[in-house]
Amino acid sequence: MIVKAKDAAKLIGISIIACCAVLVCTMFLNFYMDISAIRGQITSPQDILFYEAQVSTSQVVCMVSGGCLLVTSVIMLLFYIKHYIDLHKKELGILKALGYSNIKIAKSFWIFGVSTFVGTAAGFCGAFLLMPAFYELQNQGEILPQVSIRFHLSIFVYFVILPTVVFSVLAVLYGCVKLKKPVLGLLKENMQPLTKRKPLKEKKDPGSFISVLKRSTLRSKKTLVFFMAFAAFCFSAMTQMSFSMKELSSVMMGAMILLIGLVLACTTLFLAITTVVNGNTKTIAMMRVTGYSHQECCSALLGGYRPVAYAGFAVGTVYQYILLRLMVDIVFRDIADVPVYEFDFFALFISLAVFIVIYEIVMHWCAGKIKKISVKEIMLE
Repeated sequence: MIVKAKDAAKLIGISIIACCAVLVCTMFLNFYMDISAIRGQITSPQDILFYEAQVSTSQVVCMVSGGCLLVTSVIMLLFYIKHYIDLHKKELGILKALGYSNIKIAKSFWIFGVSTFVGTAAGFCGAFLLMPAFYELQNQGEILPQVSIRFHLSIFVYFVILPTVVFSVLAVLYGCVKLKKPVLGLLKENMQPLTKRKPLKEKKDPGSFISVLKRSTLRSKKTLVFFMAFAAFCFSAMTQMSFSMKELSSVMMGAMILLIGLVLACTTLFLAITTVVNGNTKTIAMMRVTGYSHQECCSALLGGYRPVAYAGFAVGTVYQYILLRLMVDIVFRDIADVPVYEFDFFALFISLAVFIVIYEIVMHWCAGKIKKISVKEIMLE
């Protein structure tokens, strides 16, 4: 086996995101399927409106949260596979030189789908542990008839088995695509295919080396830019939304949203930052040799991500406001005693302050990792 289990274990980020997605979607979809079974017992017009609102809520939550987290999981999987191939170019090149075909090498990538199974299975089991309290919360006031928790095999297949199979197949196919390189291109790290390039246009003010390196780092790691923005987006949207859940839903719902947001934000932020540092060790070494200070090294590699993070935070703020307004003004517009939702500036200030503190702490930690990079070890590689 070319890809070992310990390599798949590094995809813990996919497991965490898959767990969060399946946890939320399983609870809401299971509740939707269970209340659909008692539709005939509901006769009061007001109860029917409440029932339809619950159905709409379940559908919206599954589509929005499930879809968003699914896209993120796919991007993260493709990133990990590309990262694995980049780290093991020489070994893969030797295998191709010995006559192994792309599909034969890529077949071992199916093990990356195990991380999906671990996450989806954990999320599915966690959903059933929380369902008694969740059902009681959704039917608070006992407006609807008693709703019993039932096990639906279709949900298990769609949310646990199917994602595992799809992600395993996707890993194999993407591995085949990324392995379509000449053997020498894999064996020689810096060798790139000859292509016609447009002549470079002279710039009047190219800027300092630090600013140029910032832009170059962002352009060369577009996936990490997405992860950085997504981390800030999750933190912003989920933390601010959790403040509003106390009035719109319940303390339990707010705590669940807050926990999921923090887990997603910390996971993606840690992945992006550590990959940036580990992928630029040689650049850091060369900068030190040429006389650049530790502060300049940190600024060149990490400084460019700060605007991206704050832009993601702003988008998350707008997203949570629009989503809650849609839920209150459209989904629950006919339900009595639903409070009017207005933008919570206090929640924005608290969330922004906490985000700044956490982000700067992570940056400081990464700066410490950069300082510990040994120039001698890098030069001897």
